[in-house]
Amino acid sequence: MNEFFKYHGIGNDFVLFDGTRADPGLTREEIVHICDRNFGVGADGVIYVLPGKKGSDVTMRIFNTDGTEPEMCGNGIRCLAKFAYDRGLVSGKDFVVSTGKGNLRAVCTCGPDGKVTSVKIDMGAPILKPADVPVAGEGARFIDVPQEVCGIPLRINAVSMGNPHCVIFDELTNEQMDVLGPYLESCTDLFPNKVNVEFARATDEGIDVKVFERGVGWTLACGTGACATAVSAALNGLVPFDEPVDVRLPGGVLRITVDRRLEHVYMDGPAEFVYAGQLPPRRS
Repeated sequence: MNEFFKYHGIGNDFVLFDGTRADPGLTREEIVHICDRNFGVGADGVIYVLPGKKGSDVTMRIFNTDGTEPEMCGNGIRCLAKFAYDRGLVSGKDFVVSTGKGNLRAVCTCGPDGKVTSVKIDMGAPILKPADVPVAGEGARFIDVPQEVCGIPLRINAVSMGNPHCVIFDELTNEQMDVLGPYLESCTDLFPNKVNVEFARATDEGIDVKVFERGVGWTLACGTGACATAVSAALNGLVPFDEPVDVRLPGGVLRITVDRRLEHVYMDGPAEFVYAGQLPPRRS
């Protein structure tokens, strides 16, 4: 299967493969090569678009640049939703995607040409129990917990949106973030499955976020990270529940709404087709 499709969600870019008829069957080494920005196509990840299962209309599998398979990807699912609707793989603008977090509902908005311009995803309930994030902590939640990391005092918020996130609202220098991002991502004593790290600042206009993504590194955007950050901000009283909040990432803006009952987090944002191409034949 050589045909691929390049998409991005506010700069978070992916190479998609249509696996609705046959599994793409890429090896880990092939995925790493495809994502390489110097020698491959270049992307933050590879997405398989697969047939629906367990009541869903379509299924998503996603792989990071290092070939690992995360549980979930917010920008990736919007790209997959656009691909699925624009190519007629689903029958309507409102459909269900099977992910590592379970079945999630996607609602597409189209432009004058009938193509999808933005997608709203019901990302489900945030996971807050420490053992389920997972994070090394006790109690019902790991929110605003003081920790000293690399000699820097922090207050850490641990939230999972199907994948683990460490959200920090402390004021830090760029140099400190450059140290803390990769250190926390791989700090398995605190986060046994590693973690995505969000450095955030709440303002009157919303939340500014920089993300060090697990298995990727610094990235222009992270949809699940935007959701986890909005959840953490709401629980800390920095933004309201039940109202859309602009989460501003280096690549663009996502609108996140956190249900006060913590049963739903809604993510709304764009998805864009970049180009299609062909991979060279596999070497025998």
